[in-house]
Amino acid sequence: MILKNSKIGISSEELSVRSLIYFIMELQNLFKYIGNYLLEVDETIAVAESVTSGFLQFSFSQMKDASKFYKGGITAYTPDEKINLLQVDESEALACDCVSPNIAETMALNVSKIFKSDWSIAVTGYATPVPESKQKLFAYFAIVYKGEVLLSEKLDLHSRTKQVNAQLYYTEFILGCFKLELDKHHENRPLL
Repeated sequence: MILKNSKIGISSEELSVRSLIYFIMELQNLFKYIGNYLLEVDETIAVAESVTSGFLQFSFSQMKDASKFYKGGITAYTPDEKINLLQVDESEALACDCVSPNIAETMALNVSKIFKSDWSIAVTGYATPVPESKQKLFAYFAIVYKGEVLLSEKLDLHSRTKQVNAQLYYTEFILGCFKLELDKHHENRPLL
């Protein structure tokens, strides 16, 4: 996401509102592409998220005819909820504060099972610098198709990124990666 430079006199709250507006405006084509693709191939998606706190779910709900392909999502913000709802391994979750590639993959695999979806996306990470993250901002995400992890990546941000901007950036980047996975899937589909 490209955020416009702030003008002198604009408060951080106003900048956060502007960031949200730019985020929504820039995503319209992405929403259209993803929604049209899932409708065309008659496939579904579900989401599990923590660090983005519902922004991915919000994004899918904004797509035209979303109820025909978006099955739902889970925002599991605490380790207990990731363990209880998404069946992540308790000892691993507690050892890494629920932030690891394997945790993201497990979340994606299990949300797909819960919602019986073809596709799923999961993300876990940090939107504010905390001791557990060694004062760094990063997130892990995974994209799953029919029980197979297609993509599992880490995103790093500057530690001074504002929380809402971090959440928006993670969301936009993950949706962009999902579009690329859909493109690859489309290229590999057998012709009828």
